[in-house]
Amino acid sequence: MRFRRLSLLLLPLAAIIAGLAVWGPEALAEYRDKDILNQIKAQDAETGTEGYRYSLSGSEKLYILSKCLNNQILPESKQNAIAREDGLDLDYQELTGTYALVVNRKDSSGQEVTEARGIELCDRALAELKELGIIPESVRAVNERAYTAVRYSAIDVPEPKNNVLVWKISLDTGLQTANRDNRLLDAYVDADTGKVYEFYVRIEASSWDEVDPDGIIGAWAEYMGLEAPQEYEGTNPLSETTPYFKKYVFAGMEEGTTIVTVGFYEGIQELFLKISR
Repeated sequence: MRFRRLSLLLLPLAAIIAGLAVWGPEALAEYRDKDILNQIKAQDAETGTEGYRYSLSGSEKLYILSKCLNNQILPESKQNAIAREDGLDLDYQELTGTYALVVNRKDSSGQEVTEARGIELCDRALAELKELGIIPESVRAVNERAYTAVRYSAIDVPEPKNNVLVWKISLDTGLQTANRDNRLLDAYVDADTGKVYEFYVRIEASSWDEVDPDGIIGAWAEYMGLEAPQEYEGTNPLSETTPYFKKYVFAGMEEGTTIVTVGFYEGIQELFLKISR
């Protein structure tokens, strides 16, 4: 009798368990789907970059750009001509040589980058150089009316993942009557960090004695995140078109080094810091 009663009690329980086994997973899935389907959710994701671009240290970027500047053929290299002919899209397979400097006016989404972006970046960089005492406070701001900007990719051709994106900012040569006193004339500016690799600027100092090259290179090295420079030994006095200069050496990539020159042209009162020859 007791066994029969127990069986009668277990039958509904067994039916409930069987029902859950059949319909439970489907009902649970529907419940979860309600929280997912027809809902818009934001999620961070990695997007495409400027092809072949890896993270490089400051000394590596300096070395690559220096090599590219020293290997380009002026007024326009073959690599630049290739970039212009195919709509400014970079084709690394077409590049020749070891280092190439090619025009690159498009961002990672394929949109053309305006000159205004580079000029604005350079103006901010100029203000920072003034604060650090690398160039005098008297140097005038950079603006769109007086300057041109071209964006380049400096590429290690055998290893195209090693490349640096830079803006070249220049005082517009079409402004024949432009007053160049206390003006930035040319500069190479990192398109990612806004750091200035090279510059030529007219200043108020009238002689080399008023320039402190060691102070300038020390402040610039710290600003760039580089190790302290060493004075370059065995400098050829005829290596520059001015007798007023001093050269320094920085570590580059592998066993290579980068030579940086601080110099001054008396008469036109032009100060420069350059990583090219």
